[in-house]
Amino acid sequence: MNDLSDNYAGVYNRTVGFGKRPCLLLIDFAQAYFDRDCPLYAGVDDALASALRLRIAARAAGIPIVLTRVSYDPKGITGGRFFEKAAPLRAFLPDAPTGNFAAGLVPHDDEIIVTKQYPSAFFATSLASTLTSLGCDSVLLTGLTTSGCVRATCVDAMSHGFRTLVVAEACGDRHDDPHRANLFDMNAKYADVISEDAATEYLGAFVE
Repeated sequence: MNDLSDNYAGVYNRTVGFGKRPCLLLIDFAQAYFDRDCPLYAGVDDALASALRLRIAARAAGIPIVLTRVSYDPKGITGGRFFEKAAPLRAFLPDAPTGNFAAGLVPHDDEIIVTKQYPSAFFATSLASTLTSLGCDSVLLTGLTTSGCVRATCVDAMSHGFRTLVVAEACGDRHDDPHRANLFDMNAKYADVISEDAATEYLGAFVE
């Protein structure tokens, strides 16, 4: 079998490029992924640090910022089959500290918080219409985990017509293999996977 890059070359190699009005999405940076006693622990401190640096750049540029969080009713009924399938989602039941935002990520008053029950930040939320009303034509995606909620949000962002850019260093997963595989596949089919440096340079162009 030929090399993976050779297999995809000339088939999936387009870029969508940057938009005129982006939004920065920070997906599910919850304490659950940083608490070693939680089943969702993923050791993704570097991803959070990258996202926080981009958040500073986005604020300086006056770009809308959206933070997502997961929250369920006490029995997890609002999580439906997702909650039934993925046992670690108990970390997002009411009063569980693991459902809180990760240390260092305190929402600002002008930042939008989207509460969701399923992987995609767009599914059964008002995110798409909110971004449209703000005049956003593109999204910069950061968050956890790459193979889960980041990927689901990426596909839905593209499906809603937004230019979608995934910042590689600002996403993380519990293992490097699904992280890399999903970055590769998102870049091939749904989005442009870019570096933190490229995202920072792009945001810098909006600073007056």
